[in-house]
Amino acid sequence: MSRLDAPAVLVDAAKTQKLHSQDDRSQPIPASLETSPQLQYDLAIVGGGIIGNTLAVALQNSGLRVVSIEAQGQSISVAKSRAYVLSMLSGQIFEGLGIWQAVLPQVTQFSQIQISDADYAGVVKMYPQDLGTATLGYAASHEVLLNALQTKLQTAPSITVMCPAQVVAVEYSSTGAEISVQTPDREVPTKIRASLVIAADGAKSALREQAGIATTGWNYWQSCITATITPEKSHQNIAYERFWYAGPIGVLPLADGRCQVVWTVPHQQAEELRDLPEREFLKELEHCTGGLLGKLELDSQRWLFPVKLMQSQQYTAARLALIGDAAHCCHPVAGQGMNLGIRDAAALAEILVAAHHAGEDIGSDTVLKRYANWRKPENWVILAFTDFLDRMFSTSILPIVIIRRIGLFLLDRIPGFKYLALRLMTGLAGKMPQVAKIVS
Repeated sequence: MSRLDAPAVLVDAAKTQKLHSQDDRSQPIPASLETSPQLQYDLAIVGGGIIGNTLAVALQNSGLRVVSIEAQGQSISVAKSRAYVLSMLSGQIFEGLGIWQAVLPQVTQFSQIQISDADYAGVVKMYPQDLGTATLGYAASHEVLLNALQTKLQTAPSITVMCPAQVVAVEYSSTGAEISVQTPDREVPTKIRASLVIAADGAKSALREQAGIATTGWNYWQSCITATITPEKSHQNIAYERFWYAGPIGVLPLADGRCQVVWTVPHQQAEELRDLPEREFLKELEHCTGGLLGKLELDSQRWLFPVKLMQSQQYTAARLALIGDAAHCCHPVAGQGMNLGIRDAAALAEILVAAHHAGEDIGSDTVLKRYANWRKPENWVILAFTDFLDRMFSTSILPIVIIRRIGLFLLDRIPGFKYLALRLMTGLAGKMPQVAKIVS
């Protein structure tokens, strides 16, 4: 849905209320609410990024009244210069949501994945036939994904978007939550009632902290530099994961011939690389990519962010569920972070739709426990996997170097190992959300 100012939001919300007042599972909305700044929904999603919007789109035909609340203006959100690895499962989820046909022409399909270890001569090459699929995954820009989701929301009459809008307070009760939302043109916050609140507000989630949900994890000794480059040689739709003693470097092929670099090194080195003159930075990058792409040109600003592992001790609380980075964060190696959030959204949508159709209270502990029991163990597996990869390969300790290179040798020689590794990396090893059934 396109950006709405506050009056437009209220008009849209009134339209939504009228639409759903005909649903005998919904409680009638008092006439006073139609003219007062208090609105009634079944579900409030706080955070209108890729993960929050994935959940909103998945619920478009569910019969649930949904409001999406996003603090940043949509033009600011879309403008992020970043690309992500999309797993096979994420592609299937987006296809089920009805946005994949719009996205696919603007993404790169991996024809090959190459894994190598510093100065070791051996290179593990993975092909679609190793998995029995047409591709091994995708690389897509933030702008492409978010635009497709926002466009889909424009035709979803049961979804109201408040943007820009800031959540200033949330009060929970046994029957629901009251959310105070501040919009630019109102001095008094709008009051929203919802049976369930979804925290899709990122790694520093204010909703998670307010609910007193503790987290487990640690900050790594590394930071990550991301940048977009134009290579002299064609990337040939090959995704590279090259491990160095200081940390891994991933190179994602983009649809326009450029590449996204995700380079992880210790904090001080990361700051030095960010601040190097452009030509010196590119010289270091050309060395670390082994000259596979020839001479490189820098096409974007260099962004730096610290790396951490985080898992929320609870994925739910009374009338609250966490998804995406609000629930967990992992090391960027193997490109798993965004995909975990997409799976969270799809799984939660499936559970909420089933509960709604069965006449259950979607915000009850019984319903929310199904989500936590599904997603938390699966996310632990990926968090542990990425942590293991980083620790195993980001060291020059000789016994560990010998062990990991034996591991790469076996991975390259034993087809069964490749198949199992690819199943895990592509998201096909876990429980599959039935998204197509949700949105139909």
